[in-house]
Amino acid sequence: MSKKRSSPGADTAKIGDPFSAVDIGEAEESILTEYQKKIQRVELILERRAQEQLTPVYQQRREALKSIPKFWPVALLKHTLFAVQAQHESDRLALSYLEDVWVVRDVREPKVFTLEFYYKENPYFHDSVLKKEYKFEPSNAAADEQPDADGITPSMLEFSWERDVASQATKINWKDESKNLTKLYPIHLDEDDGESLGDMGSFFNFFEVARDYNDLGVVIANEVFPDAIEYFRGDVGDELDSDEEDEDSDEGEEDEEIDLEKPRTKKAKQA
Repeated sequence: MSKKRSSPGADTAKIGDPFSAVDIGEAEESILTEYQKKIQRVELILERRAQEQLTPVYQQRREALKSIPKFWPVALLKHTLFAVQAQHESDRLALSYLEDVWVVRDVREPKVFTLEFYYKENPYFHDSVLKKEYKFEPSNAAADEQPDADGITPSMLEFSWERDVASQATKINWKDESKNLTKLYPIHLDEDDGESLGDMGSFFNFFEVARDYNDLGVVIANEVFPDAIEYFRGDVGDELDSDEEDEDSDEGEEDEEIDLEKPRTKKAKQA
């Protein structure tokens, strides 16, 4: 007869997790905050130094990629979020004229950037460059700060994307109304609250609408751009893929009993 036992953690779920709420005093909280800021400061220094060293390498890569046709459309569409937002065939046809993507970092705060999409002559719009700017709007206190020897100011450690950054809109000069993809496929907001995104419509709404509903610009700048070659080759997944796998795994594990006599299947090794 097969011996079975409940999944690990089943007993904990019944009696409650003894570690779910740990009370600490002000002194301990102060120590945690102090070391959290020290770690953040070192991470920020390393991040700024990395950007300084990576920029000339990105410039060299930029020149090398000019000889590879369709590099950027292929790389971008390998990311799940981008592929979802460029869902229409017309979007993808327009993207086939994309020749280059560049990220310009703000000198005051490198976490803030402007995306530049360079297009060759195409039947859709006159613009050779479409930009998505994320404008850095630091607090008034930041203006009076003096950076330390490593170029770090107190406000840099308190940086908040939601508070300190405002995404901007860029008007696209469409050649013809029949090619105006943002009118053909406009954004639709959720009918219930009128604020959250219901349907992104055309990818090019990303430029013409100020708000970046799905943080697509952050994904392009911080995920696709630095690892563009890996995305082009299909060597890297993204968080959306991982989240879907985790959800499938969680659904399969709910209320599951482990058969102690049943051999477990082996996962194939990844190359």
